[in-house]
Amino acid sequence: MNATQQLHDLGQNLWLDNITRELLTSGTLSRYIREYAVTGLTSNPTIFDHAIKNGDFYDDAIRQKTLAGKSGEALFFELALDDLIQAADLFRPIHDATGGIDGWVSLEVSPLLADDTAGTIKAAAQLHARAQRPNLFIKIPGTRAGIHAIEESIFAGVPINVTLLFSREHYIAAAEAYMRGIERRIAAGLDPKVASVASIFVSRWDVAVKEKAQGEFRNNRLGIAIAMRAYKAYRDLLASRRWQKLADFGAQPQRLLWASTGTKDPAASDTLYVEALAAPDTVNTIPEKTLLAFAEHGKVNNVLPFDEVHAEMVEAIIEEFTHEGVNDEALAAGLQREGTETFAKSWSDLMYCIASKSEALTKTNQA
Repeated sequence: MNATQQLHDLGQNLWLDNITRELLTSGTLSRYIREYAVTGLTSNPTIFDHAIKNGDFYDDAIRQKTLAGKSGEALFFELALDDLIQAADLFRPIHDATGGIDGWVSLEVSPLLADDTAGTIKAAAQLHARAQRPNLFIKIPGTRAGIHAIEESIFAGVPINVTLLFSREHYIAAAEAYMRGIERRIAAGLDPKVASVASIFVSRWDVAVKEKAQGEFRNNRLGIAIAMRAYKAYRDLLASRRWQKLADFGAQPQRLLWASTGTKDPAASDTLYVEALAAPDTVNTIPEKTLLAFAEHGKVNNVLPFDEVHAEMVEAIIEEFTHEGVNDEALAAGLQREGTETFAKSWSDLMYCIASKSEALTKTNQA
């Protein structure tokens, strides 16, 4: 039994942090499902930008859709939905067998809507309706505007993957938005079973700290500590009377998801974050390279603890960084802002790539 199956047996779901048309058409994704216990996947603008830019698997579809009058965002979302609908169908047996807990794929709204609550709500509803798949999450960033959109989207019955969360406080804000949406559904006599995950980004903490700290403080400790702090809050919330009341009505937990779990430090283990964050009732969106490395030589040693003793140890680690001048609250806000800007840049690059390919491919067709 390889390590990916061991994580699955532990109760952690592994979702591939990638999607390309080549993965789908070559049968590679199907193989990952069979061999590595991959039970879902996520996408984002950067993933699609790389997939479309660095190959010709989308060229025929771009040509056909351009000739049909599609361009820009409209063309992209047709390409993305083509991929994600096919992926959703691959994971549908898992989704059905787990009662809707697992077997999900994710599509992000335009990053340009990060500060637009009304626009995000509208886009989330439209994209989910277009897909016509029960196992498609719509990704909404946990920004100030996004938090309001998350509550409204959950109330409207749209499954949401909350992205770009970087701290316990970010997670709690997302979890409370989810619960408010569910509470409103119950009050309105609606089905409380609307799925959601909350995605905590991990490795970007350690990349950021390398520029601010020296010596042992550069040893990839802070990201895991921040994740453990969020995990304690997650477990406390699931044990709370507020959540138990919702569960009694039939609501499903908004599961905690580990994102950005590929190791960025070449001197560190390539399975560092996957091994450190093994925990039941969570999800890990794992880059393809990290998935293969973990299947080959990863180990499942310890389950992530959340007792008070370990919580105090985590706070002591974070306090050490505070003494080194790392303000975790300010850094979390900066990382979220940086992540939003990075996705917006990828979106701009993606639109330029599609426009360039559309022009070149239609010229070739006319010639």
